[in-house]
Amino acid sequence: MPGTTAFPDEELITDDIGGGGGGPTPPPGGGDDGDGDDRDRRRKWSPTPRRYSTAITLGIVSILMFFMALSSAFIVLRRGSNVWVSVHLPMVLWANTGILLASSFTLEAARRRLSLADLRGFRKFWTITTALGFLFVAGQLIAWRQLVAQGVYIASNQASSFFYIFTAAHAVHLLGGVAALLYVLIRKVETANLSRSMAAEVASYYWHFMDGLWIFLLALLYPGK
Repeated sequence: MPGTTAFPDEELITDDIGGGGGGPTPPPGGGDDGDGDDRDRRRKWSPTPRRYSTAITLGIVSILMFFMALSSAFIVLRRGSNVWVSVHLPMVLWANTGILLASSFTLEAARRRLSLADLRGFRKFWTITTALGFLFVAGQLIAWRQLVAQGVYIASNQASSFFYIFTAAHAVHLLGGVAALLYVLIRKVETANLSRSMAAEVASYYWHFMDGLWIFLLALLYPGK
């Protein structure tokens, strides 16, 4: 009879709608697949310590090439120019050199404290290094003022032009190093992709390079005295 076959059909339809017989049940947590892919993607593209080291190396090489080009022009003009007037180097430059050398020692002292898990000692020596960087730049300003007081300007002659360019370019790049020191000092380790020890190591590469570069520039300028 037609009335007796309607109920089985309805039960079958109801079961299909409820999912009792229609395919496997989705695994629990299946909606998190997209989040997992996002995490994998972020992990794949997140900066690694090697990338930071490579970036600072490329930066150092580019800065070195810039100063080598200036140094080559300086040497050629000093030897071939008939109007070269040597610049008397202010004595404060020697004090600045001692300050910069001391900053390299305090920076390494800070890194040793960090390796010993002495965070307080690290912050102390790292702060001293940063302060010495600012003090060096202040000393350069004093040197420029002393030259201006003597009537030596950037456009006075070829030697004075190179002196101001060399020292100003070095001071600007050194301020970039000071900014890196400040970043390592105040950064939040919990939200950073780079550990504090690795960040300190990368910053030390740049700082020691700027130290060595200044020694080279001072030796280059001194024979022209």
